[in-house]
Amino acid sequence: MRLSYILSLFLIVILFSCTNVPKKTAAPVLEKKPTAKIPVFNQDSAYAFIEKQLSFGTRVPGSDGHKACKEWMVNKFKSYDGDVIEQGFTAKIYTGESLESTNIIAQFNPDHKDRIILSAHWDSRFVAEQDKDDNLKDKPIPGADDGASGTAVLIEIARQIQSNPIDYGIDIILWDAEDQGTNTSQESWCIGSQYWSRNKHVKKYRPHYGINLDMIGVKDPRFSKDAVSMEHAGQVMDKVWKLAQKMGYAKMFVDEETPGLVDDHLFVNTLAGVPMIDIINRPHNSKTGFMHAWHTHDDDISIIDKRSLRVVGQVVTAVIYKESDGSI
Repeated sequence: MRLSYILSLFLIVILFSCTNVPKKTAAPVLEKKPTAKIPVFNQDSAYAFIEKQLSFGTRVPGSDGHKACKEWMVNKFKSYDGDVIEQGFTAKIYTGESLESTNIIAQFNPDHKDRIILSAHWDSRFVAEQDKDDNLKDKPIPGADDGASGTAVLIEIARQIQSNPIDYGIDIILWDAEDQGTNTSQESWCIGSQYWSRNKHVKKYRPHYGINLDMIGVKDPRFSKDAVSMEHAGQVMDKVWKLAQKMGYAKMFVDEETPGLVDDHLFVNTLAGVPMIDIINRPHNSKTGFMHAWHTHDDDISIIDKRSLRVVGQVVTAVIYKESDGSI
């Protein structure tokens, strides 16, 4: 009896030892991208790019200064190895005039499937209706902050991309005919971004999102979260603002929602269906809601602050390089 019991146990052990127990499959190891080195944004270079734009005179579409500035910017992007597209169109403004205009598109890594738009408008306004001097109200403004500052930051980012290759697709778009509108019609503004939104430079173009820059160059700017950005690209705005605050710029990038704006991002969101946020100065205690020199002849180089250029430029540069390695 005892021997039979021992033999039975032995057979049970043999049976279990011979059973093929499936081994646990190891989880696949995903290859992590190396951390991207974020280049240091050069504020002096950006400042010089504002000075250069102003040197051509006012940049009202169709003017001599506008044509000369366009040629300079196109050549500048090409010198930084950008694939440049000049998207020409005729802007019919509220006065009835037709202005020959051009959106300038500089593509970096054009074959990369993952893409981000960085944009700003490059034209300057044809009248100064907010000027205190009645004799100057019908004359075009310099547009150092309103136009040239955002454009300059993006040209400097293009220079950084050439020197510090990025594993991502970046499309820098400079909108034309943005600042020729009237307050009685929102469609009279941002004609260049409206045109592009209906006529994208690439078929089936689907970037992940866009960042528009406008009036970012005066001292102590206050960038709030406008309602249009939050409605259409709230996750993007929160991501960018959190990064800016982590970088030490919470006094500029404030957690306050403000009313929606008619700016280029409005039409990119609603017409093109591309989520886009607006980084734009919304100061406290402003009668117009914008910086003190808005649509006046005081919008010249004297109001530009290099630190503001550096902060905005560094934040946007950090965003795109962190997207390239997946760390944001």
